[in-house]
Amino acid sequence: MTTRRMLITAILFAASAFSREATAQQPGGGGGGRSIDRIVAIVGTRPILSSQVDEEVVRFQAQGGQVPEDSAGRAKMRRQIVDRMVEEELVVQQAQRDTNVKVTEQEVLDAVEQTYQNARKQFSTELEFQNQLRAVGLGSVEEWRRQLSDDQRRRILQDRLFEHLRQKGKLRPIPPTDAQMREFWESNRAQQPKRPATVSFRQIVIKPQPDSGAKARAHQLAESLLVVLRHGGDFAAIAKRFSADTASREQGGELGWFRRGVMFKAFEDVAFRLRPGEISEIVETPFGYHIIRVQRVQPAEILARHVLIMADVSPTQIDVARRLADSLHDALARGAPFDTLARHADPEEPKLAEDAPINQMPQEYQDLLARDSTAGIKSVITVGARSGRPKFVVYDVTQRHAEGDLAFDDVKVRIKEILGNDLAIRHYIDELRRQTYIDVRL
Repeated sequence: MTTRRMLITAILFAASAFSREATAQQPGGGGGGRSIDRIVAIVGTRPILSSQVDEEVVRFQAQGGQVPEDSAGRAKMRRQIVDRMVEEELVVQQAQRDTNVKVTEQEVLDAVEQTYQNARKQFSTELEFQNQLRAVGLGSVEEWRRQLSDDQRRRILQDRLFEHLRQKGKLRPIPPTDAQMREFWESNRAQQPKRPATVSFRQIVIKPQPDSGAKARAHQLAESLLVVLRHGGDFAAIAKRFSADTASREQGGELGWFRRGVMFKAFEDVAFRLRPGEISEIVETPFGYHIIRVQRVQPAEILARHVLIMADVSPTQIDVARRLADSLHDALARGAPFDTLARHADPEEPKLAEDAPINQMPQEYQDLLARDSTAGIKSVITVGARSGRPKFVVYDVTQRHAEGDLAFDDVKVRIKEILGNDLAIRHYIDELRRQTYIDVRL
């Protein structure tokens, strides 16, 4: 199997159960007879079948896992799989009982569609994709979608239950011991990536500002679009034509689900007051003028679209910003206080950064750092020139670290976070075990 086919098989099996119809079939026998499936565990009143364990083994193999060759190793592996399936079933049943945990059909459909698109885009033709589905026993696309729906519903139920418990303070992280963190580190260090090359710096980012005339024209356009939308205009079509938000424009202004703390406060203050289908007044943020429509609402999050109208920035205003950046660069080089100069900075951009991975920085930064490995103040960087809305960066490198192996101290905070959450979930599941009838028959 090629690397790409292995990748797609892993995607498919990681998202959906292998067809039980297929696993029940026995080879030979002329008529394709069936084996009698047996119960390997009962959780509450729901059975777990041997064929479901077989599915998990196939899933594990599809993702590159190696099944033990000896019978004792295979038996141990199957028992571990059953234990994990029991725990998952405990959580799903608890989520189904909790009236605060709700999953809509639309959410399931959205999750299924996203998984489908992620898998489908790996193939050049629909026929090639369908052939791959058949090759791994998933039948038609429609059959796979039906199987995938149940998996996605169960996944969302589990995630939402844990989220609800955290919000209510009933699933607080349990601090791990240093020995537990060390054990986790030793068992996972072989899989750790290299520590990337990093840079620490301070910067002053100057953003050209539109003049008053440009802002007035942008506001007037936003007002005219708002009138059209409130008279039944197609929101998605208008976003595709007029919105300056390149990240959402082609999706008709679709922003996806988001919580508070993601967008600008002025944007969120309006968006979280809207009812589904309602269109906002014009909202101003540092980006420009927004028109917002909320599509759906869930506890603590919303699904929304927007149209963003940005004021044009003239070449004259770009020149003004460039001259300001040059003067701030010269002042910083002469020893002027950074904090005083940074009052001119774009508030959307960070002023300080510690150990920022170089390979995750804008290309203009990477190009500079590839040419110059020294510390100190650099020439003014122009970022985003191709967009027609450049920014100018006064950039002072304070420290650099080369690529290398990660040490325990590099990841200790992250390990503590991971283990703290895992221990809290483990404690919660143990409580569910004590409260639920469980019969494992392996």
